[in-house]
Amino acid sequence: MMRISETVKHLIIINVIMFLGTKFIGQGNLFYEWFAMYFPKNDAFQPWQIFTHMFMHGSVTHILFNMFALWMFGTPVEQVLGSKKFLFIYLSAGLGAVLLQVGFYYFQYIPNYNALIASGLSPENIKSALVSGQASGVSQAQLESLKAVFSAYNASMVGASGCIMGIMAAFGMMNPEAKLMMIFLPIPIKAKYFIPGIIILDLISGLTGQSFFSPSNTAYMAHVGGALTGFFIMWYWKKNQFNQNRWY
Repeated sequence: MMRISETVKHLIIINVIMFLGTKFIGQGNLFYEWFAMYFPKNDAFQPWQIFTHMFMHGSVTHILFNMFALWMFGTPVEQVLGSKKFLFIYLSAGLGAVLLQVGFYYFQYIPNYNALIASGLSPENIKSALVSGQASGVSQAQLESLKAVFSAYNASMVGASGCIMGIMAAFGMMNPEAKLMMIFLPIPIKAKYFIPGIIILDLISGLTGQSFFSPSNTAYMAHVGGALTGFFIMWYWKKNQFNQNRWY
């Protein structure tokens, strides 16, 4: 068994504390209202949620899988890069996850919102429908646009998955020949194929809505954003700070 590194240990402790908070404080809703990441147009959005959502999880299964992945990939990455560089990748990947996922939501929100305005609905009527989830006296085309806007407006993000995908990308660049397996697919696959494959599946799921291994409400674009952030950071460091034989 691999000994857990210090920063990984503290991150796991913080995540567990936050998870317990969601279960025992405010009947389970208060922590989500404060610390989950809401769409910026939503009245529930607060700036600190950009960071706090990284330490929130929706279920026992969610946190168990993420913390296991954090230990498995984070420990060897931290042991090589050190705590500061590891934490920089971790938090940067979380921010990259937010950027891509929220950008994807805006991609859905803006054209449909503009279509609703052009069709004659007022901002007040749209806001009322988004908050209540009900709309009356609208055409079929308006209803379809309202559904798309509603989905983005009421979206929320929780979880360390984006951060961990960034760490996985870093691990893959450091250990391309390492053999990995999925629980659902117990076949050893080299990291240089396994991790890009996971990213491609997440991208397909995000664009099509087709889920492969994760729940359908997963923020797939956040996974992609976190992984790309981790990859580009490691690529930059390798090119500019390290020689060919050293990562530290």
